Amino acid sequence: MEAEAIWIKVQARLKAYIRSKVQDEATADDLLQEVFLRMHHKLHQLNEVEKAEYWLFRIAQNTVHDHYRRQRSRKAVLPAPEAEPGEEETESGALTEEVSQWLPAMLELLPEKYREALYLTDIEGLTQRELAGKLGISYSGAKSRVQRGREKLREIVLLCCEVATDRYGNVLGYQPRFPRKTEKREEPEEECCPE
Repeated sequence: MEAEAIWIKVQARLKAYIRSKVQDEATADDLLQEVFLRMHHKLHQLNEVEKAEYWLFRIAQNTVHDHYRRQRSRKAVLPAPEAEPGEEETESGALTEEVSQWLPAMLELLPEKYREALYLTDIEGLTQRELAGKLGISYSGAKSRVQRGREKLREIVLLCCEVATDRYGNVLGYQPRFPRKTEKREEPEEECCPE
């Protein structure tokens, strides 16, 4: 499948995904364009065409993450103004986005049936009813699979990091449970969240 055909197939879903992560339409359009450019620059890295959609969603996710990282670095350079109402929510949104960047790697740790259910609903945007039809299971079975998958994913996150959230699930802060080792190790240590 050519790059343009892949793009046409998933462009609308990528836009919806990006729009759900940023505050305005113009930013979403800019980031979608950036995803398109990154796709062309990294097309040589795509080994399996069947995984093209997943690959593009990873690029989109990284693009959104980079967007928030750029915003944070700009804030660090500029002097902090007096806190305005809603500023804490923006900071919380950036932290929530940062923590959500760990999820694709953690998703890989789930059993296949939960990984597939969460990928299809939370990344590709299928409803649970559509998921049931796609997988050939009952609607209640699809709901249960998504719910259990989310619980298992939450357990994986909480094994590596303490994550403080507000009552709406927005991330207020996080702390790795196991401090990084400073001595040299023969094998690199796998880490689930940054310092």
